[in-house]
Amino acid sequence: MTNQFHHALNRMALATALLVAGLILFYGPFLRVASANIILNGIIIGTTLFGIGLTFVEMFKLLPEYRWAHAYFTGRRGAPLPPRLLRPVAMMLRARPLRIAASTLNGMLDMIQLRFEDSRESVRYITNTLIFLGLLGTFWGLIITVGGFADLITNLDFSDETVLTAMQTGLSRPLSGMATAFTSSLMGLAGSLIVGFLGLQVQLAQNGIFRDVEDYLAAHTSVVASNDAAAVCDATKELNKSVQGLKQTLSELT
Repeated sequence: MTNQFHHALNRMALATALLVAGLILFYGPFLRVASANIILNGIIIGTTLFGIGLTFVEMFKLLPEYRWAHAYFTGRRGAPLPPRLLRPVAMMLRARPLRIAASTLNGMLDMIQLRFEDSRESVRYITNTLIFLGLLGTFWGLIITVGGFADLITNLDFSDETVLTAMQTGLSRPLSGMATAFTSSLMGLAGSLIVGFLGLQVQLAQNGIFRDVEDYLAAHTSVVASNDAAAVCDATKELNKSVQGLKQTLSELT
């Protein structure tokens, strides 16, 4: 079962290694892109690095869950309880019941699924934040560009012989705004793509745990548990009494 964890972790490590290799090979162009707006692009780079680190932290937090599930499924006793995601289910299954009710199975699976979704909220928020920062840089750059062109056209004097020199000087601000718009959008989308891919690997590892737990619990689930059977039996007796009373009433009326 730990193969699923190792495969997802290897994909994350490979993607991170390719990212580092690409930055080393294209260090010059990347530095020029990042320096177009060092403040906003620095925030985007820092958020991306934080998101990458967060995905690896969430991935390694799954390792105790895998270890407990493997120990429990193989019948090993005395395995330490998982730290957070499977802990309630592990506490309920500590007595190793032979059979569990179908309603109990559904409750356990819903509990696990809810905890998995809660643990993915942080990575999802980082991904959305990177997209927002990219869009923020786009609109910021467009505002600078439009304002720069407006100032340039207002201050130009076409009767002056040096109008071309003044135009070349005045184009620096609109062009810097366009550079901010394009570079921030590019870095924001690239960062969200990287963090989203790593977050997907974490989700695949969590789905592997969920499927294994679901298969094991389903193999030890009775469709009708003892309590349910007793309730059905009592309901059948009450129904028979009602039918007998109805027959007696009909015979008296007849």
